[in-house]
Amino acid sequence: MTARSSQISRLMRAVMAALLLALLGCTGVIHSDANNAPANTNAANTNETAMENQKPTAGGSLDPRLAAANAKFGFKLYSELTRQSAEKNVFISPSSISLCLAMAYNGAEAETRQAMARALETQALSLDELNRAYSQFRAALDSPDAKVKLQIANSLWARQGLQFKADFIQRNKNYFGAQVTALDFDDPGAPATINGWVSEKTNGKITKIVDQIDGNSILFLINAIYFKGAWAKEFNKAGTREDNFTLARGTKRVPMMSQSGNYQYLETKDFQAVSLPYGGGRVSFYVFLPAPSSSLGAFERSLTDDNWQQWMEQFHATDGDISLPRFRVEYEASLNDALKALGMGVAFDEGRANFSGMIQAGGKNVYISRVKHKTFVEVNEEGTEAAAVTSTEMRTTSAMKPRQRFNMIVDRPFFCAIRDNTSGAVLFMGSIYDPQ
Repeated sequence: MTARSSQISRLMRAVMAALLLALLGCTGVIHSDANNAPANTNAANTNETAMENQKPTAGGSLDPRLAAANAKFGFKLYSELTRQSAEKNVFISPSSISLCLAMAYNGAEAETRQAMARALETQALSLDELNRAYSQFRAALDSPDAKVKLQIANSLWARQGLQFKADFIQRNKNYFGAQVTALDFDDPGAPATINGWVSEKTNGKITKIVDQIDGNSILFLINAIYFKGAWAKEFNKAGTREDNFTLARGTKRVPMMSQSGNYQYLETKDFQAVSLPYGGGRVSFYVFLPAPSSSLGAFERSLTDDNWQQWMEQFHATDGDISLPRFRVEYEASLNDALKALGMGVAFDEGRANFSGMIQAGGKNVYISRVKHKTFVEVNEEGTEAAAVTSTEMRTTSAMKPRQRFNMIVDRPFFCAIRDNTSGAVLFMGSIYDPQ
């Protein structure tokens, strides 16, 4: 294998990892075998088809405590998922997942709330502070750039006839902008209704998150994120050529895009990294290419919040050449095991979970049965398109080098991320072992 072929393969893996960091999406479902909840003066009747929601003020800033919490949570979760899926493509949206779980967190009490706060790294914020911070988060990321489209949508789909606590419903409407809809879960067409909303909010990139609705399901909490950004400097399609990409085992031919210019760049003994801006530069696509003597697996093990923050401060403007694979990846995963590993196990426990702040289920216990995450990303000469959806299902019992010109050929497994450079929010991140 030529040195250039080896470099191309490493680059492809790095790009995939970076994209996964940036993408976020979340959807949630709560299940219950209670057909009727007792009357409660603090309850909200979900028979109204849709409830009015309140949008946050545009142009807000991100609470630094939430920014730090989301970064720590995102990298911890990513570490668990890559450990469970060694040498396979992983692409997630930490923002989507945290948004989805935060909506469910509003219904958690006692030990369950404490465990979720530890997993989400939000112990430093009260519930009110957390909700306000997420409202600011949504506003801060609203239309970040004329050439960047970023849409964040939340929704609650409640079993028709059940009464959820009014403050739980209202907080999700006010702070998360959630659309709240009562739905006949016994209707065979109910999943299609929810999936239709998901498809609309992701511009058709993710068309299905709910396969079927269990008889004990009482609520779906869903977050969807859609991103489309045009490169500040597009790749010339005429310059795209087929080249080798080194896989974990073997090689494959991939379309390699190339360009030259002045980029924010970082090189250490372990990796090369470059920031490719979209539009006016507020949002960028970061690519980390492990050195030939290292591997993407070794890079993944070094990927912590502390290291990430240090790396972000070490990029410098440098002239160079970049070759990057054109690729498209779809990813789907159950997050149950990873979230349990982060200390959230009690929320999945039928006997111990406490979501009494959400609904009084007539003596039956409400718990999270499943958290599902799906993402999509496509990188081409014009830019990047990405989407994410997260689903939570709840049920009840029944050192710097001289700045010489660089040459970076992403021709082997790589890590990639989409980051808002103003707030520091990582929208998507991923490990690309096999670009498609």
